[in-house]
Amino acid sequence: MKKPIFIAIASIFILIVGGLIFYFFQTVYPKLQEQAEIIGEMSEIMDAQKESLEENYQNLLSEYSTYKIDSQNDSLLYLLDAEKAKVQRLLEELRTVKSTNARRIKELTKELETLRIVMRSYVAQIDSLNQANQTLRQQNREVTQKYAQATQTVSRLSQEKETLTEKVVLASKLSATGISVIPVNKKGKTEKKVKNITQITICFTITKNITAETGEKAIYVRIAKPDDDILIKNPGNLFRYENKSIPFSIRKIVEYEGEDLQTCVYWQVEEFLFSGNYRVDIFTDGNLIGSKGFVIGN
Repeated sequence: MKKPIFIAIASIFILIVGGLIFYFFQTVYPKLQEQAEIIGEMSEIMDAQKESLEENYQNLLSEYSTYKIDSQNDSLLYLLDAEKAKVQRLLEELRTVKSTNARRIKELTKELETLRIVMRSYVAQIDSLNQANQTLRQQNREVTQKYAQATQTVSRLSQEKETLTEKVVLASKLSATGISVIPVNKKGKTEKKVKNITQITICFTITKNITAETGEKAIYVRIAKPDDDILIKNPGNLFRYENKSIPFSIRKIVEYEGEDLQTCVYWQVEEFLFSGNYRVDIFTDGNLIGSKGFVIGN
């Protein structure tokens, strides 16, 4: 090939390459640069979307942790734990998914919306349960308060009843008044000398009491010597007083009709008496109803 032809061909080739290079930088390169910028912007957008989606999943997970059920509802607790575990699993998956995986990120975005709907359903149930429990607690407090008030009322009424019963018992207690003790000799006359006394006459009045029980009553009289020993005829002569069996000197049955009842009892002296201060105690219905001291001289 001749040199001029070669030079001509080389020049044409250089012109073509130069034109192509010029065309590339003038037309193709700007477009490629523009597309690269677009791809970069899209990558940033997808990264931001993924980051936002991760944040939303994390927020949802936190919401599951903050809600508390004020009730022993095992089935709802199980469902909550299951949903919480599902959110945790999807969050872990999202963190490993590339931001360029648009399809999976879109699926996870739809899944998030479904999880939120389920969450709202559970929140409604939790609020309903908590409200119901608050109502029950309030009712329980009211019932407890009413029970305490009722207990106080019963206690007060019981105390009032006991007080009233005590008053009735006291009011119904009989009383012996006008007690007289007369030592007499064998002629039936009052005797002052101890060696001549053959009988001790004890008279008294059981007073009127409309609250006392009427009917047959056993009257017990105890005659205490100066040494507090009781005059008795038989060691088996005992009656109940203050949960004990104590001896009596004289026992007499009377018919009490609620009105004043005068009666007398007699002690036949068959034992040695000595001078000093004696005492007579009168009992009926388990109560001491009267006492009287008297002196027997030498």
